Amino acid sequence: MASYASTKITYLLAIKIIDFDTDTSKICLMQTGFTFDRATHHVYADISASELATANGYTAGGVSLGVSTVTENDTLFKTTVTWPNASWTAAGGSIGPAAGAIIYDDTVAAPVAKPVVGYIDFGSDQTQVNGGVFTIANPEVDLST
Repeated sequence: MASYASTKITYLLAIKIIDFDTDTSKICLMQTGFTFDRATHHVYADISASELATANGYTAGGVSLGVSTVTENDTLFKTTVTWPNASWTAAGGSIGPAAGAIIYDDTVAAPVAKPVVGYIDFGSDQTQVNGGVFTIANPEVDLST
């Protein structure tokens, strides 16, 4: 799975609006055919129309992620933000297909509301059948440019 940071997140970090230690991050699943645009997908409202609908154990808006870990890698010249596993239990039908997942900051309201941190591209559509658990193991976003 590849991950891509939004251009807005690096700006918000630079002006001290985002705080991964205290802000609530959420993750939501995106419909088949969704294409992430780093330059224009700045906030949750920009991508919400392409999110999976509420059904079968999935709720639009996604789930809250736990406490993040921020890691600096001087060898690869990057910083990575990682969260604990995110999961949804399929009940009453399948969850998906989903092309990927958006992580956004649910705390920030200004200068923009709910900024997109980044996108995780699954590489192919993923579906979880009824009774199973749709899990994204240690979702992460690479903040390098």
